[in-house]
Amino acid sequence: MLAGYALAGAARPALAEAAPPTQVDAARPADAGSGPIVIVDDRGIEHRFADAPRRIVTMLPSLTETAWVLGAGARLVGVDRFSDWPDEIASLPRLGGLEDAHIEAIAALAPDVVLASTASRAMERLEALGFRIVRLKSETHADLRRTLDLVAALLGTPAAGARAWARIEREIEAAARRVPPQMLGQRVYFEIGGGPYAAGASSFVGETIARLGLANIVEPQLGPFPKLNPEYVVRAKPDIIVGTRREQAALVRRPGWGALAAVREQRLCGFDTPQYDLLTRPGPRAGEAAALLVDCLVELAESERRRAPSSVR
Repeated sequence: MLAGYALAGAARPALAEAAPPTQVDAARPADAGSGPIVIVDDRGIEHRFADAPRRIVTMLPSLTETAWVLGAGARLVGVDRFSDWPDEIASLPRLGGLEDAHIEAIAALAPDVVLASTASRAMERLEALGFRIVRLKSETHADLRRTLDLVAALLGTPAAGARAWARIEREIEAAARRVPPQMLGQRVYFEIGGGPYAAGASSFVGETIARLGLANIVEPQLGPFPKLNPEYVVRAKPDIIVGTRREQAALVRRPGWGALAAVREQRLCGFDTPQYDLLTRPGPRAGEAAALLVDCLVELAESERRRAPSSVR
C-alpha cells in the first residue's frame, strides 16, 4: 500500500537534466494494432477488449501519470484523490483512495476500465458490479516498466511503453553522471513520510538510489518498504537522510538521532510535498525524480566544499 500513494501523499530549484515528460501521440500508425486487445494484469487475470478503452478511471497517482504520458489524457474520466499531475487533470472527478473508493461515483462514470493497485480491496465491489478492473503492482523498476508496457498495449499503442521507458533510462543515466565524486558510495536512509517506514534496496526508490552510485542502509531482505524501529537507523549511521522537509526539522528531537553525523552536519535532503510525492511515485517521472535527488547531492557537496578549510580545497 505504501508504494501506491505516497508512495500517497516537495519546491526546489529547477532540475538540471530532466524535462517533464510529455504525452506520446496515441494515434501513431506505427503503434496501432488490429483485432482485440488482450492483457494480463499483475494478479494474473486476463482481460480482453474488443477495442482500446475510451473511458478510463485511474485510482493511483502513478497510474494517472502513466496514462497521461502514454497519450490517454482525453480518455481519463476520473482519478483518485491524490492525483495532482499534470495540471490538465485538475477538473476531473476525484474518486477516493485505495480503501475508500467512491464506488457509486465510479459506476456513474461508466468507465470501460479502471486502473488500480493490487493492494486496493475496494475494487472488489466494482468487480462484483461487472466493471473491468486492471490491477497493477508498483514496487520496483521492473513493475514500472511492465506497467508502461501493459497500459500502452491497453491503449492500442504498444510501442509507446518502450519509448517512455527508454526516456526514463536516459534521464536516470544523465542524473547519475552529475553525482559529485565525493558522494559516490554514501549510505542513504530514505524515510517514507514521517516514518517509521523506509524505502528499501529492493524498492523502485532503492533501485534509483543504487543507480546513482549510493548505498542503502536498509538490508534487501527486509523488503521494498519495511517498517523500521527508529533504533535501526541510529545503529546504521546513514551518511545522508532523505525525507520530507517538515519531518527533518524535528529529527534532532528523536531519541539518539542528535548524535547522527547526518543530523549534526545537516547532510539532509528534505523536500516539500510536491517534490516528495514525485520521488515516491513509481511512474513515468522516475527520471525527473533521479535528477531531483542529484540536485540535493550537488548542493550537499558544494556546502561541504564551502565549509572545508582552504588548505584542503
